[in-house]
Amino acid sequence: MKMNITKKIIVVTTAVCLFSFYSQGQSLSESIARGQEVYLNECVTCHMDNGEGISGAFPPLANSDYFKNDISKAVKVILNGLEGEVTVNGTTYYGVMDPVDLTDQEVADVLNYIQNNWGGKAKAISVKDVAQLK
Repeated sequence: MKMNITKKIIVVTTAVCLFSFYSQGQSLSESIARGQEVYLNECVTCHMDNGEGISGAFPPLANSDYFKNDISKAVKVILNGLEGEVTVNGTTYYGVMDPVDLTDQEVADVLNYIQNNWGGKAKAISVKDVAQLK
């Protein structure tokens, strides 16, 4: 009888873990899809379809080292804008990016899109992460 209870616990635990893993993957893919819409509406004009920006004018977002190790920079730039000098992937840019009026969900989604597109892979950024990083 104990063996049956143990087996049931293992089966239930495994099912919960698999469901959790699967649903997180779905959440990231759904966030990326929503983020693509935000990107196309708000970012594509300057940063282009391929995320490579415009040489000398607008920095690349694709595989950008600017916020790779500090995503809070990206959150702050999106919400507060940026003016002046910025160095991205070894190239210095001078200019102005106006703040973008987005919800925390939209910020998380567009960052998930940017970081997981054009060959990049990053862990999911949640609405909670954005709220904490602002």
